[in-house]
Amino acid sequence: MDLHDFALIAVILAIAAVAGLLATRLRQPMIVAFIGVGILVGPAGTGWVVADSTIELLARLGIAILLFLVGLKLDLHLIRSTGPVALATGLGQVLFTSVVGYLIAIALGMDSVTAVYVAVALTFSSTIIIVKLLSDKRELEQLHGRIAIGFLIVQDIVVVLVMIALNVFGRQTGDSLAVSITLVVAKGIGLLAAVAVLMRYLLPWLLHHIARSQELLVLFGVAYAVSIAAVSDTLGFSSEVGAFLAGVSLASTPYRDALGARLVSLRDFLLLFFFLDLGSRLEFTHAADQIPEALIFSLFVLIGNPLIVVVIMAAMRYPVRVGFLAGLTVAQISEFSLILAALGLSLGHITSATVSLITVVGLVTIGGSTYLILYSHQIYHRIERWLKVFEWTGSRATAIPDTDSEVYAILYGLGRFGRHVADHLSRAGHRVLAVDFDPQHVGGNTRDGVTAVYGSAEDVHFLETLPLKQARFVISTIPLLETNKALLHGLRHHEYQGRIALTAHTIHDADQLRAAGAEIVLEPFSLAAEATTAVLNQLVDGDDPPGDAPN
Repeated sequence: MDLHDFALIAVILAIAAVAGLLATRLRQPMIVAFIGVGILVGPAGTGWVVADSTIELLARLGIAILLFLVGLKLDLHLIRSTGPVALATGLGQVLFTSVVGYLIAIALGMDSVTAVYVAVALTFSSTIIIVKLLSDKRELEQLHGRIAIGFLIVQDIVVVLVMIALNVFGRQTGDSLAVSITLVVAKGIGLLAAVAVLMRYLLPWLLHHIARSQELLVLFGVAYAVSIAAVSDTLGFSSEVGAFLAGVSLASTPYRDALGARLVSLRDFLLLFFFLDLGSRLEFTHAADQIPEALIFSLFVLIGNPLIVVVIMAAMRYPVRVGFLAGLTVAQISEFSLILAALGLSLGHITSATVSLITVVGLVTIGGSTYLILYSHQIYHRIERWLKVFEWTGSRATAIPDTDSEVYAILYGLGRFGRHVADHLSRAGHRVLAVDFDPQHVGGNTRDGVTAVYGSAEDVHFLETLPLKQARFVISTIPLLETNKALLHGLRHHEYQGRIALTAHTIHDADQLRAAGAEIVLEPFSLAAEATTAVLNQLVDGDDPPGDAPN
């Protein structure tokens, strides 16, 4: 196509918009559409785009903004709040995938360097895609969602360390290894010290003045990210590492959310050029020969990665269901895998054929895992009986401690709603036995009159250990329909004679529970809406002065 550069960009953007619309209709992430457009307009497709300085520059800006936002959102408290499971699962999955992936690559006839790149590329999952999918399903605050985000953050830290190592040792000159390591450590300490000084003395004061203008805040964010990235690249650590550190240095400021929200669109737009640049470098001359390899690696990622997460979490006494739902979030490779492959290509460690192989695996696993996550609960119920084999690791509940007084109510769930219910019952003088499968909730319980134990509402055998004959009420504050149905079925199986109260967040779920025979259905959202409406009616009718409105 003989078009002026401006017209060519217009055509490519139009194609990207159409591809993006198709991806959203197929419930696929935009990254899949972007990769497809890059391949379509690259030499493997129409040949409209070839690697040049302009596309490459925009691509590097896109990657810098991406790493800047990853650092900006880095919440180390989230890793601590999910306990050791985030660290153990994150590092365990990285180690398992790297080792097994390397062995598979060697068995397929790859040389050692190529096998290492392929194995490491299979390791990382996309935090961006997972957060979007879990957010759409409203599962970010559920236990498996919090654990998944925790170990994805661990992965993000690992990938940055890997890129540092590749840039340093991949560009090593004739100096000895000891000298190279010494120089790297010295430069690294200097860079970290400079960023620390900026964080401590300059950035808080500067951001206070800059944030008065939202446009200036966005400009500063981009300029700061690119500047630190350029300094890092000059020192030999790559621009990606510098951009990540720039984000981390602003992560503790009160402006990080506003800055991050305004840069997301710019990141998504510039990432298109990264995939255009990637597509312009791909060669599919041996694509037919790579299909078996791509399928083997894709199946390994789609099945092996979730499986190792299930095993690790079961060993840490989490229910298989939680491990399975969290494990599905690593059934893919991420945009970082493609960035890593592009870095290996630029260093001359791997060929464009290897980059093509990793890209195909990325397309297959991202597309496949999206549907796995969207239909995770349905899939779990289909294969639940096979997954139960992992419960040998000791995921059964702990023994119920003896209590001197009679248990008035058995409460399932110590989340936000459950804590309020437990507090209300205990203040009324009732003895409560609380059950939760989040060790953080169980260990953090300090309420008088409330005994917390570890257990699952879906474990019918666990009900045998509960004082069902004593308890007048069994209350579930868990808003999951299938979990409440399983609990209701288990209580009936044990011929529980007390009253049962279950929780629903939607009218549909409430109707389903009543149809299943639930006596009492708690609808906290509906009750909150009614209370809010009553308050607003009072304000509108003028019954209370605005200053005296109830909270």
